[in-house]
Amino acid sequence: MSPAYTKPGPAFDLTGTSPTTPTYKLNSGHEMPVVAYGTYRSAPGEVGPAVIEALKAGYRHLDLAHVYRNEKEIGGALKQAFDEGIVKREDLFITGKLWNSDHDIEIVPQACDHSLKNLQIDHFDLYVIHFPVCWKHTGLDTPGYGASELGDTSLIDTWHAMEALVDAGKTRSIGVSNYPLVLMHDLTTQAKIQPACNQIEVNAYYQRESLVNYCLSRGICVTAHTPLGGGATNSESWGTVNPLLEPLIKEIADACGKSPAQVLLRWLLQRGICILPKSVKPHRMAQNIDLFDFSIPDDGMDKITTLERYHSFKSNPNPLESFLGGKDAYSAEGTDIFD
Repeated sequence: MSPAYTKPGPAFDLTGTSPTTPTYKLNSGHEMPVVAYGTYRSAPGEVGPAVIEALKAGYRHLDLAHVYRNEKEIGGALKQAFDEGIVKREDLFITGKLWNSDHDIEIVPQACDHSLKNLQIDHFDLYVIHFPVCWKHTGLDTPGYGASELGDTSLIDTWHAMEALVDAGKTRSIGVSNYPLVLMHDLTTQAKIQPACNQIEVNAYYQRESLVNYCLSRGICVTAHTPLGGGATNSESWGTVNPLLEPLIKEIADACGKSPAQVLLRWLLQRGICILPKSVKPHRMAQNIDLFDFSIPDDGMDKITTLERYHSFKSNPNPLESFLGGKDAYSAEGTDIFD
């Protein structure tokens, strides 16, 4: 009988008290800060100032996406930050995402260039496939969302086009987002350049142990989006459960002298998972990166593990409803690409 899988420890050092965020050395050889500032659900006029505040709070990893429709405003904020000497470009790790309607081989480099132009930068540090689904192209200025139709380009062909971006110097590393285990394995067996990262929904209520361990066992970084379960926003919008209100989390937070959000984020880091929290409130931004002067004891880590509900909050944004109104909507709710 083969020995049971043994999970490695975190691939980054959480023991120090350095004011700088620890980094994860990707399989591409590049260092990525383990805490990223997320820009999803940031309204026009809000995201630019929020990015400036995040940089002032110490964030050096920015997570962006074309479909969030805020790249130009973020580009203006980056220019301001560079001009005012808040940071230099080389201080930052910038992640971008290829949207579903830009998967065609000839469109991939155009989509990357379009985003770089919007952001006023000349390369990404990491560029990822946002979802494992190809839609028909709808134009670079109009990323498809609504009445979406499935396209004809295979995921591996899109990946090979992503590999060409590395060769062209448009991005230093490439990865994926929202890929389940079976598609990750399919990709790793065919890729010329291995994915550096899989950015997935992971939190205390949706722990995804098999997928996380698969990625880590192959040197693929796991970054958690929705690390707080979507918080109050998802609860208010869809009535989902909120791990921030979990009594056990509050108990551990009180014992550690930290907030429930900090405990949930630190729990992920101690599992070897990078994190992508998001807030536009400066005090929350500061809290979400203030994670390196405490640790959750082993018994606390084990207790949080018992909270598993295997419940997806389906955000970031989930393509499910985007099929509504089109010929490829296969249920009354849309099309769940993870069925």
